[in-house]
Amino acid sequence: MPKEAVVLQDVHKCFGEHHVLKGISFAVAEGEIYGLLGPSGCGKTTAVKVAAGIFSAGAGEATIAGERMPNLEMMQRIGYMAQSDALYANLSGYENLAFLGALFGLKGDRLDQRIRYAADIVALGADLGKRVSNYSGGMKRRLSLATSLLHDPAILILDEPTVGIDPLLRQSIWDELYRLAAKGKAILVTTHVMDEAEKCTKLSMMRDGMLIAEGTPAALK
Repeated sequence: MPKEAVVLQDVHKCFGEHHVLKGISFAVAEGEIYGLLGPSGCGKTTAVKVAAGIFSAGAGEATIAGERMPNLEMMQRIGYMAQSDALYANLSGYENLAFLGALFGLKGDRLDQRIRYAADIVALGADLGKRVSNYSGGMKRRLSLATSLLHDPAILILDEPTVGIDPLLRQSIWDELYRLAAKGKAILVTTHVMDEAEKCTKLSMMRDGMLIAEGTPAALK
């Protein structure tokens, strides 16, 4: 049986008086693309931030590979893509990738190889020399996705990764996610788009901070 790579168990999270997560539980296994589907404001982003160790759970537990989060060492094993692009606008696309790659310990030929790989996946190879301040919104999303793939993480946590990306490239990105899952990587994605939800191997539906259904896309339909 595949190991559970990402687990949330009865997780609650409040911001002041606002109860954002209300006892959610799910597990993402190695080799699985697990989707969180729901409308904006339902708690998807908070859930994945707890999973990635960016937020602490107010109650309950989040683990990565059996280690309780937040855990700085385990965060090195995660490729995280946020909804908002965390990029250095005054640097080029290549410089953004090179800087982040160095933080993950990549250097020399290995760094160049991973930059080329990540840029090719998101079709940015020809634009890496441009400053990010001159990128379109879609290009910034593609560069953000490239940064999450750069260090070959065992676990990918992607918050609406293909918003603003054209349909042909979106399909190419999903093809790569399937390939990575086939290699045993665990992938957690959020979406509010039904055709993307159907691409997941397993899916949970969120509403008002709660999971209201879980199963394969076909079973939920």
